[in-house]
Amino acid sequence: MTSPANAGTFTIGDRTVNRLGYGAMQLAGPNVFGPPKDRDAAIAVLREAVASGINHIDTSDIYGPHITNKIIREALHPYPKDLVIATKVGARRGPEGSWEPAMSTEDITSSVHDNLRNLGVDALDVVNLRAMFAATPAEGSIEAPLSTLVKLRGEGKIRHIGLSNVTSKQVEEGRAMTEIVCVQNFYNLARRDDDALIDTLAAAGIAFVPFFPLGGFSPLQSTSLSAVAKTLGATPMQVAVAWLLRRSPNILLIPGTSSVKHLRENLAAGAIELTDDAVKALEQV
Repeated sequence: MTSPANAGTFTIGDRTVNRLGYGAMQLAGPNVFGPPKDRDAAIAVLREAVASGINHIDTSDIYGPHITNKIIREALHPYPKDLVIATKVGARRGPEGSWEPAMSTEDITSSVHDNLRNLGVDALDVVNLRAMFAATPAEGSIEAPLSTLVKLRGEGKIRHIGLSNVTSKQVEEGRAMTEIVCVQNFYNLARRDDDALIDTLAAAGIAFVPFFPLGGFSPLQSTSLSAVAKTLGATPMQVAVAWLLRRSPNILLIPGTSSVKHLRENLAAGAIELTDDAVKALEQV
């Protein structure tokens, strides 16, 4: 099986990770709410991911809520020394599974402690502040919630800070306040609003972590993508991942799945060599 290392590495803060990581969002129940249908399968995927060389897992205590982090702890604790677990704060789940803003000092502090407790760690490797002004990036100052994270880092509860669902202006605001090691935004072949931001972050040595809806990498419905995939003998999902890896060296991927088979397919995308003609066709998507 292809190793994640084949896709290259990038440094987050003081930690080097393989660019092909794993997103744990799909390990909870439907709509990322409640327990999974098969907890043993969820544990198996996590163990397979780490055994395959993945050393970057993206999660959050709002997945479930609390459920995904508890599964990660059950599957992997004590954690390998090279494993980086990135989590996020800034939201809470409503009684029926809604996603609601939670960016007050009390909310941020409580969420960090929830992540610490349920992951079973003394300090969180990376905490992304998810700006919840709207479902998509929307302007608004992140000074207050980010200040809380900076304070918690000073207390030793956080090692590194990132941002999620943010505008370029909010990235500038965050970088003026503290070191930002990564930005996690919606981005794919068809949704490329952050092209300029990616290049700015690359020049500054900051990782960009794209996500698709629900944290997965569901294939885009595109004739061009399907045609390129057929030519390469790959799946549309694999080609979409390969394109992102080629797009910029600071892009870290976190394709999520609850299936070992799909995990292996995702890892195989790291070995796909896109020809210039394939890239030209994909750019039209």
